Amino acid sequence: MNLRGERQADFAYQAVYRYMINLINEVSREAPVKLPSLRQLATRLNVSISTIQYAYSLLEKEGRVYSVAKSGYFAWPVAATMPIMAGTDLLERLYTAARRPAMVVLSNDEPALLGSLDGALLALERQLVRRYPHHLQPSQPCGVWELRAALAARYTASPTHCWQADEVYIGADLQGVLEILVDALDLKGTVVVVESPCDYLVLRLLQAAGVRVIEWPWRADGRPDLTTLEHLLRHEPVHLVLLSSVVSMPSGNAMTDPERLHVARLLDQHGCWLLENDTFGDLSFAPPGSPLRSLVNPERLIVFSSFEKVLGPEAPFGYLLARQMSNELQRQFLLRSFRLSAIRQRAIARLYE
Repeated sequence: MNLRGERQADFAYQAVYRYMINLINEVSREAPVKLPSLRQLATRLNVSISTIQYAYSLLEKEGRVYSVAKSGYFAWPVAATMPIMAGTDLLERLYTAARRPAMVVLSNDEPALLGSLDGALLALERQLVRRYPHHLQPSQPCGVWELRAALAARYTASPTHCWQADEVYIGADLQGVLEILVDALDLKGTVVVVESPCDYLVLRLLQAAGVRVIEWPWRADGRPDLTTLEHLLRHEPVHLVLLSSVVSMPSGNAMTDPERLHVARLLDQHGCWLLENDTFGDLSFAPPGSPLRSLVNPERLIVFSSFEKVLGPEAPFGYLLARQMSNELQRQFLLRSFRLSAIRQRAIARLYE
């Protein structure tokens, strides 16, 4: 089957999406069924692996499929009620239930799902296709320069806390970017302090990589326990501290400016790296104070985030900013060989501008 000649007005991922919907509708109604791998579908449909991956990400957002590490994608049975896997971990059950079709979870952290920007992105892409013909687009494994420059400008706060486009790296999704970061920092066997509760995706990734995770809980009054953090940094061989930039999700807690400054001083005193999670940085109702990244040593700072929380599933790319380890990060991105849509990246850059 060749999708390149089908409905030229559509993008390739839309044709793949329709094909996958038809395929899923044919599966058993009693048990989940394993779907073809990315490579198998790319060969079968004569499209790129990134196109297949993007279609799968849309289906996963809609709750039609789910992924299992090292096993691939599976389709949920086409039934009115989805099995909730009684007896499994509570967080796994909650995550599974939240991915059901048409499910909107109270206090969900994905408001972008309620207001899609797909139309705006497609309109920009149609304009850009005429300006950037496909055959003239060189391969850029770390992301197109326009989007990297837009992100560098967005995160620049002062002459000392500034970023260049070469210090921004864009990957297919947030999980892929974080996996690269774990390898680049060589975190296996190290000690990492994370705020609690921590993003479940990040926590599972660190635990799977053999990282010793120490959780730093907030106090009952919603304030950070700085005494406990200081004790951990003093008595444990902490290599890296993972904190939110502005608001800690899902608890919704936020540090005051003096508390952030105290944390920045502790990190500098003990020579620890700060890994800042800026996934929810744009979702604050009140004007945020100075983020942690503006207070710590920029030479020991890494920021990661994604476009998905703000722009929705049409922009699944993840990204990170780092001044150090440029050679290792470039090597890791080259090894991953992310095949990202250059036109969609440029459209996102236009939205940011």
